Amino acid sequence: MSMKVTNPTTEVVEAEFPLDTKEQVEAKLALAQKAHETIRAYSFAERAKLMHAAADLVEADIETTSVMLTREMGKPIAQSRAEVLKCAKNMRFYADNAESMLSPWSIDDPSKVGASSAGSVWQPLGVVLAVMPWNYPLWQVMRFAAPALMAGNTGVLKHASNVPESAMYLHDLFTRAGFPEGSFGSLMISASEVASVIDDWRVRATTLTGSEPAGRAVAERSGKMLKPSVQELGGSDPFIVTPSSDLDKAVEVAVTARINNNGQSCIAGKRFLVFEEIYDEFVEKFVAKMDALVMGDPMDEKTQLGPLATAGGLRDIQELVEDARSKGARILCGGTAPEGKGYFFPATVIDQITPEMRLTMEEAFGPVASVYKVSSREEAIRVANQTTFGLSSAVWTQDVDEEAYFVEHLAAGAVFVNGMTISYPELAFGGIKDSGFGRELSDAGIKEFCNLKTVWKG
Repeated sequence: MSMKVTNPTTEVVEAEFPLDTKEQVEAKLALAQKAHETIRAYSFAERAKLMHAAADLVEADIETTSVMLTREMGKPIAQSRAEVLKCAKNMRFYADNAESMLSPWSIDDPSKVGASSAGSVWQPLGVVLAVMPWNYPLWQVMRFAAPALMAGNTGVLKHASNVPESAMYLHDLFTRAGFPEGSFGSLMISASEVASVIDDWRVRATTLTGSEPAGRAVAERSGKMLKPSVQELGGSDPFIVTPSSDLDKAVEVAVTARINNNGQSCIAGKRFLVFEEIYDEFVEKFVAKMDALVMGDPMDEKTQLGPLATAGGLRDIQELVEDARSKGARILCGGTAPEGKGYFFPATVIDQITPEMRLTMEEAFGPVASVYKVSSREEAIRVANQTTFGLSSAVWTQDVDEEAYFVEHLAAGAVFVNGMTISYPELAFGGIKDSGFGRELSDAGIKEFCNLKTVWKG
């Protein structure tokens, strides 16, 4: 068996990688454990030097890796470059800030606990298994890998089966930068082999970004083995536009939010909840901009919308649209895949959505926008919170009381006011409900895989 790179633009298999044998998996786990024992003894300054060296490599490799990303999963080449640079930024952020984030803490008056001194320290757990998706093949991994390594952990990666080139690039990256061999390695295994890796005594924690079923499986196995886990799962994020908003700006950002990464982003605005006073104007402008997007070869700098990553993804999004169409929804633009090679689906806007349609509750992982007319902020919250997801959200308003209301009542891991959801190294990232648990990025992310150890001295 093997992992194949199928170019989603041409449907041509361009590379193939064999799966690891049991012996190879064992060797990689042994190296990861040995590397952990080494780098946990490094100072933060030593780790930071190595992390900056790795970031230098990422920046130097940008032209090669951006082409690799576009070839593997079809994102426009400019977005691939942006992903690579974002990885380097995240690496430098943790290189520069890990020590302060994990600094020891001491109680001001230790006599209150009968001690001469008392406090806590943060210590690494060990080897962490990362199960990662294909939509951001480098970024999703790096937002875990950079803080994990800076904390003194090591990582083993089970990447999505359609991005093996990215997996192998990451396998070699940190060793090239000077980290001990095995500090971060890729396991070329099938999904069915993940459970046995979780069970291995050397793996002390897990993290997964991906679908809800995959998250449940990894979380269940991790829980059975009493190993902590971070889960960043799907989302069907609401994007609320109120009458007080800057409408033209909201429309512009709404388009970007929906079609970025060819619409294949968990944190994308997917459901657009627009107050009835401005509904017609918003829809007219939104549809015009969505319909005007340039779809085509993602290697072309002018392309704004490339193909979906897989044939299965194309089939899934088409089925969601057809379900809505058959039950009376209006297709305002797009809605049908073009003929010819490639997993292309046009930017699509749908309204008059009713509860029996799958789009009401399911995540549309592609460039399909659902538009809802709402009459009040209470109705907006009801519609926004009616799904099982709770990853992020956005609200457009210039009314401070309205802003406070939505921040208070939106059931999500984040609220972005007058903007679209973007992950930043400086801000904690994660969801609630079926969108997962735990946090990545910021100081919260680096602490997820550390032991908070209390130290008391009499």
